[in-house]
Amino acid sequence: MSYLRKDYRGPVIASGSRYVALGSSFAAGPGISPIVHPPAGRSGNNYAHLVAAELGLDLTDVSYSGATTAHLLDTPQDDAPPQLEALTPDTALVTITVGGNDLEYVGTFLRGSFLNTIAKPATILGRRVANRIRARVSYLKDEASYQAVADSLTKVVEQAQERSPHARILLVDYLSLIGPATRPRLDVPLNEEQLPSVAMMAEGLAGAFAKAAAATGADLVAASAASRDHAIGSAEPWTTGFTMLPPNLGGFVPYHPNAAGMRGVADLIIEVLRT
Repeated sequence: MSYLRKDYRGPVIASGSRYVALGSSFAAGPGISPIVHPPAGRSGNNYAHLVAAELGLDLTDVSYSGATTAHLLDTPQDDAPPQLEALTPDTALVTITVGGNDLEYVGTFLRGSFLNTIAKPATILGRRVANRIRARVSYLKDEASYQAVADSLTKVVEQAQERSPHARILLVDYLSLIGPATRPRLDVPLNEEQLPSVAMMAEGLAGAFAKAAAATGADLVAASAASRDHAIGSAEPWTTGFTMLPPNLGGFVPYHPNAAGMRGVADLIIEVLRT
């Protein structure tokens, strides 16, 4: 049975096909209304829901905030089973966005921003913040941790291919938080030395996705590259900045996709599916 049809724009996953979305918070969309599954922070306007609505797909979204590659492969998360268990032989489309939590990517950015906000850089605590960020990035410079993520993503795709042999599988990497317009101290509470270190982590994560795509033949949706001009500090950011206010007090989920970012990723996915 074929799940692809041809039209003037190229092959498209047929309307009514089964689509399974896997991943962490950058797939789930915490903070984007409406939240349809609070424990997972899963939004009804995340990229999976937008793609499914536009292409008329039967969506099963098991993305879950805080997920690591292990939570896709073999480790339950809270009451949720490993995400790959949602795949079936009749699945036609799979999207995967995960790996950032394996590296503590956003967590490192958040901790540094929080501590810098409450401690002046010149203080002992401020210097410790800088040292912690440098130490974390230095640990990752040897490429071993990035390669581990690439290997885990490769394993995720390979298992997805086994469970859903007719599916088109898309590795969707992370939206860029830092870009050419992002100003240290002004747009994010990191200084001129700390900000490039976090950007280096983002580059390593994007590289892991590219390696896994090359190793498995999965399609790569390079949201990181497409969103560099929509990073924090740009005229039209696709991600949120930093705040210490919780959403119920007028804040937002910091350093995560916003509604415009989810729309941007959905458009990238649809473009790939139509080529």
